[in-house]
Amino acid sequence: MGKNGFKAALAEFRRQDGLWCTLADPLAVEMMAGMGFDWMLFDTEHSPVDAVSVLPLLQAAACAPVHPIVRPTHLNAPEIKKLLDLGAQTLLVPMVDTAEQAAHAVACMTYPPKGIRGVSGMTRATGFGAEKGYHARASEELCLLVQVESVAALREIEAIAAVPGVDGIFVGPADLAASMGHPGNPGHSDVKDAVVDAIRRIRAAGKPPGVLAVDPDLHARAVAAGAVFVSGDIDLTALKKGLLAGPGLAAKG
Repeated sequence: MGKNGFKAALAEFRRQDGLWCTLADPLAVEMMAGMGFDWMLFDTEHSPVDAVSVLPLLQAAACAPVHPIVRPTHLNAPEIKKLLDLGAQTLLVPMVDTAEQAAHAVACMTYPPKGIRGVSGMTRATGFGAEKGYHARASEELCLLVQVESVAALREIEAIAAVPGVDGIFVGPADLAASMGHPGNPGHSDVKDAVVDAIRRIRAAGKPPGVLAVDPDLHARAVAAGAVFVSGDIDLTALKKGLLAGPGLAAKG
């Protein structure tokens, strides 16, 4: 069980910059893993990647000093169990609206008697049985990030932050925009103001805040407000921008 440097950095409120990943290609992940990001997030909620196909992505990222994070499809104990057994040390659980849901997420990450995570000895997480004492010490290096992305969740930030076992809180601008009545428009001024305010409140509550902000203005405001783990790009978005700027389509235009 390796040291979770990402979790240690968050505990010290050290800035961690990352890349949001939706491609299911291990070769692309291996290339991106070596580009200097602190973390890469493999998104199984809004991409073709699932709890099985994320395994080769985790293996590809292991070649570089980058920390892999996995976002499950939702707060689901069997899925979380599988992702942890596959070796994911940090999970970002979406759509957490209440302290009760946050506490359930903690339980999903924790072995009995304190939690409900199922026990298996022959997994990638345990070094296929070679990691002695894994089950007793797993919680020390596992990191739970919960995602607040609704008006209801914003009202509960302080309560969610107070849940033991929550290591960081991520603000999701896209779903928050929809919840605020601006679907498809996370750049709306009210949404951006709400994101920045949430980041300040999360930090004031003693937890490291995070955000995905492809809008340069929101990215800068989030960092200034105290965001600790931040992504300013998505792999597919970066690919599209690069292709549009390249000699092929640029010359055609």
